Amino acid sequence: MLLEVFDENRLTRDDFLGQVDVPLNQIPTENPNTERPFTFKDFLLHPRSHKSRVKGHLRLKMTYLPKNPGSEEETADQTEDTDPSWEFLESQDMSGPRQSQLLPALPPGWEERQDNLGRTYFVNHESRTTQWQRPTVQDNNVELQRRQNNNTEVEHAFMTRRQISDPDENTTRESPERTSDVPTAPAAAQGGAGSPQSPPPSQPPAPSEESPQHTPSPEPTYESGFLPAGWEVRSAPSGRPFFIDHNTKTTTWEDPRLKIPVQQRRRASLDPSDLGVLPPGWEERVHTDGRIFYIDHSTTTQWDDPRLQNSAITGPAVPYSRDYKQKYDYFRKKLKKPADIPNRFEMKMRRNAVFEDSYRRILSVKRADLLKARLWVEFEGEKGLDYGGVAREWFFLMSKEMFNPYYGLFEYSATDNYTLQINPNSGLCNEDHLSYFKFIGRVAGMAVYHGKLLDAFFIRPFYKMMLQKPITLQDMESVDSEYFNSLMWILENDPTDLDLRFTIDEDLFGQTHQHELTPGGTDIVVTNETKKEYIHLVMQWRFVNRVQKQMTAFKEGFFELIPQDLIKIFDENELELLMCGLGDVDVNDWRENTKYKNGYVSNHIVIQWFWKTVLLMDAEKRIRLLQFVTGTSRVPMNGFAELYGSNGPQLFTIEQWGTRDKLPRAHTCFNRLDLPPYESFEELREKLNIAIENAQGFDGVD
Repeated sequence: MLLEVFDENRLTRDDFLGQVDVPLNQIPTENPNTERPFTFKDFLLHPRSHKSRVKGHLRLKMTYLPKNPGSEEETADQTEDTDPSWEFLESQDMSGPRQSQLLPALPPGWEERQDNLGRTYFVNHESRTTQWQRPTVQDNNVELQRRQNNNTEVEHAFMTRRQISDPDENTTRESPERTSDVPTAPAAAQGGAGSPQSPPPSQPPAPSEESPQHTPSPEPTYESGFLPAGWEVRSAPSGRPFFIDHNTKTTTWEDPRLKIPVQQRRRASLDPSDLGVLPPGWEERVHTDGRIFYIDHSTTTQWDDPRLQNSAITGPAVPYSRDYKQKYDYFRKKLKKPADIPNRFEMKMRRNAVFEDSYRRILSVKRADLLKARLWVEFEGEKGLDYGGVAREWFFLMSKEMFNPYYGLFEYSATDNYTLQINPNSGLCNEDHLSYFKFIGRVAGMAVYHGKLLDAFFIRPFYKMMLQKPITLQDMESVDSEYFNSLMWILENDPTDLDLRFTIDEDLFGQTHQHELTPGGTDIVVTNETKKEYIHLVMQWRFVNRVQKQMTAFKEGFFELIPQDLIKIFDENELELLMCGLGDVDVNDWRENTKYKNGYVSNHIVIQWFWKTVLLMDAEKRIRLLQFVTGTSRVPMNGFAELYGSNGPQLFTIEQWGTRDKLPRAHTCFNRLDLPPYESFEELREKLNIAIENAQGFDGVD
């Protein structure tokens, strides 16, 4: 019995939500004599094809009426069988005393557990791994040795990685998928701070004919005509395709066709008809080396597709969806307006004294809920009805004033960076600095609550402190690259000979002041055993301890309007988008102020594909790319020509590096993107998207 679920749409076609294939011979027979009748079961929704995106389950209650009400044995036998083409989320009724007694004992060090969906998995406490297949004593030693060797290689690659790359073909390509398919055991998540978690198994359990739950069924909709000789594709019970090599009698999640040269693959390419016809006077031709170029018979010949330069023909950018949109919608839904407040909150101020007038008006409000009313801003001597435009201008003017280093409350994090940080010496500039930080927190909370944006970009540790997340060494890289390199050297080498102490020096008004990181730090030498503690204390002093009072006052004002628990659904990158929004990226200006190195030139085919990919991005995706390659989402006021690096003015640079099996990597200190020489536009676009989307899941991007 095939059950298909659709979302009814009265205007267009119905949306496919998933399907469940239930074999009729596997439906249990109802036994009225049992104490607990058959309950509802949750069946996983499976995709109709590999292009379908489905999730969720279908809750059904299906039983046969018994021919003989007393046939308990027949009912029990039918209940224990499970068809391989579907699986239960709730398996408490499928496992009984009889089944557990027939199974062999687990090998030493193994434990049987159930995840939150009721599925049984097995934990190996010795190798800190999990798997779906029940282990046996015979293959335990071989499997343990294989997994330990594999985990060692993955851990070594993780600890030594310094870029977004693909150091190990198997581990990197399979790890993201395994985390969604294999439950993470609590034992595998234990470890010290800063240590990588043990990776899940990188090879799927071999399907066995003796285990009905793991017997894969063929997937007729998955095309496999171009598989190598001796290969076969099947689907796991969860609907995920895997590949069988009958030559070596092994299985793998990895598509063997990915190892075939790009020219031999059946990959979807961009159809020129999707972009419409060429403009009048243009002609498309093929070069002797196979590259496509375009001729404008009235002017010049170029490699660039002219349709990408005409917004009227190109239309909107390629749709791009991320979890941030769903989080933001949920966040806005949870922000409720109090019922017992006025319709609007009025603010009258002078344009030339907007900072002080706003400070007195907002800080005088004793009940912060009043600031959640509709804002009505009036500037002295100006006639304007505020239906949103004046309020947006007020937030813009307040951003320029509040975060101006002239007032001493904030300072630039570095000369080669466009981000702000709290001035640890703000008390020397203003005795009432804590009340000003509370005021700034209220303004920031008002901006988030009313859906407005602040024209400022803070260092990443600032957002992490708002979210109460730990600050790591990698957060130092975008703030002070030289200090980051020094700490990295200490971490990777033995600093005993340097005679470092648990102290740190600070230059203040031309004088050097020494601060102890721990009581008696002047007498404690940094050794190879204590270097991690030293680095941790340096990070705490650099970003947390010095500005603790100011940050507390800021959060006090901010959380008066925005619930603290609600803001934690975002990560530090998404919080920056929430508070500061996106900057405008002029792709033409970006392209004109770009340098190329190591074989790349402006008309190189890979460079043409890169800019074509950027042109097809929407505004949000371009900002993500800008964050990936420069470390900040803000463009200098006068465009990309004034980009700064660690050594002063530094134009954006694309350098040829690596092989096509690697992902692009970024050097944020030098505004440089290392781009491998990919062999097709689709391959470059896919690899670049993977690098951008996973940049925040890997440490060590330089």
